[in-house]
Amino acid sequence: MPAMNMIQALNHALDVMLARDPDVLIFGEDTGYFGGVFRVTDGLQAKHGLKRCFDAPISEGGIIATAIGMGAYGLRPVAEIQFADYILPAFDQLVSEAARLRYRSAGEFWAPITVRSPYGGGIFGGQTHSQSPEAIFAHITGLKTVIPSNPYDAKGLLIAAIEDDDPVVFLEPKRLYNGPFDGRHDQALKTWAGDPRAEVPEEHYTVPLGKAAIEREGADATVLAYGTMVHVAAAGIAESGVDAELIDLRSIVPLDIETIVASVRKTGRCVILHEASRFGGFGGELAALVQERCFYHLKSPIERVAGWDTPYPHAFEWDYFPGPARLAKALARCMER
Repeated sequence: MPAMNMIQALNHALDVMLARDPDVLIFGEDTGYFGGVFRVTDGLQAKHGLKRCFDAPISEGGIIATAIGMGAYGLRPVAEIQFADYILPAFDQLVSEAARLRYRSAGEFWAPITVRSPYGGGIFGGQTHSQSPEAIFAHITGLKTVIPSNPYDAKGLLIAAIEDDDPVVFLEPKRLYNGPFDGRHDQALKTWAGDPRAEVPEEHYTVPLGKAAIEREGADATVLAYGTMVHVAAAGIAESGVDAELIDLRSIVPLDIETIVASVRKTGRCVILHEASRFGGFGGELAALVQERCFYHLKSPIERVAGWDTPYPHAFEWDYFPGPARLAKALARCMER
């Protein structure tokens, strides 16, 4: 199997699906000839033609609305929003149309669309290119929200999203596209020693939506994370010396609550890690679900480690990110109580 980074794995997933299913097509801002600002769609237009991979105007609402119409017609469009920050002009289309179409039409129509978008910080993109809005989408009944943490999962999850009959928001962590930055820039991951590439099968395969992965088994605490924070968590656990179990959620909707509950009941402690702001973040929902199902198994209060409750602070980007040291301190507090 070839070794791929996340960009290559995502590109390969799209290539496989374009070749496999004539109803799949890709479009968005700069996704055609240029191959996307992060090169995820590089070469796909040349290989599959202008009708299968093409550019769209700078109109996020128009992009999503067009995808919904295509999906209702029977196609499986993959729409790229250049940055997750830009998706808000299309939010009404996602909420009022895509998420509700199957229900409001009594199953007569549905929207098998995949909305891909880079999200999170780490490229010095500033306030309008760096946000983590996953909790907003998780709140909308009818949308699925998927966030990979490694190349193998990225390809399998994207194929599963494209083949799913419901609308999927597929968020791609920019810090992991080419692997974590080196220690000169990415202080949060300077202790991460892994290879940003992974062996990825060339053929078609899927990773099921709604199934978490246990990245590290442990007995003393459970750490819940997704996307870039899976790697931050791994570094933080190593720094803490705590025998913690690390769970990569992979998708936050649908959520693999069974795996989470089994882990927390085993360890008796839970730390939740995400890059988005703490207040109103998805970690609050995770904490509530764990509290409801594991109250009598908990040995200490649930801890949340997250970004600041502030607009994205471009000048202090690397201080804003939850890092291994903050996670290690949270694990220490759990063990002391």
